[in-house]
Amino acid sequence: MAVYETNSAEETFALGKQFGQAAAAGEVYALIGDLGVGKTVFTQGFAAGLGITEPVNSPTFTILQIYEGGRLPLYHFDVYRIEDPEEMFEVGFDEYLYGQGVCLVEWADLVAEDLPPKVQTVRIEKELKKGMDVRRITVSEAQGTGIQE
Repeated sequence: MAVYETNSAEETFALGKQFGQAAAAGEVYALIGDLGVGKTVFTQGFAAGLGITEPVNSPTFTILQIYEGGRLPLYHFDVYRIEDPEEMFEVGFDEYLYGQGVCLVEWADLVAEDLPPKVQTVRIEKELKKGMDVRRITVSEAQGTGIQE
């Protein structure tokens, strides 16, 4: 487990970019955190790290956004509005999880039972005692147990 502290959206973006630069095909990142905490900013940085230059936005209303302009495809899921986990499989979730790209799943705790056993959990939390823009980002890898709490 690694814990990072960022002091601005730009630093959260830069951290995401580092992870994107190191990402490998088949990896799954479970992004967890409250509304407005920086999950999409992290994802935008991650995409930049993959070499994706097109705008990256949260796919809240479409569940999935695919970006193929980088060194690996990025499959960006936002499951905030999922009412039934079966909806994930209607968009081919399992095919993307085991595809040739990298999956980032925002609100992944809502579909934890559908994630593969090996997941990088990225938990983003506000550190309001330190300032409005300070974030604690905890990254842990789960093997065989799904999302780490």
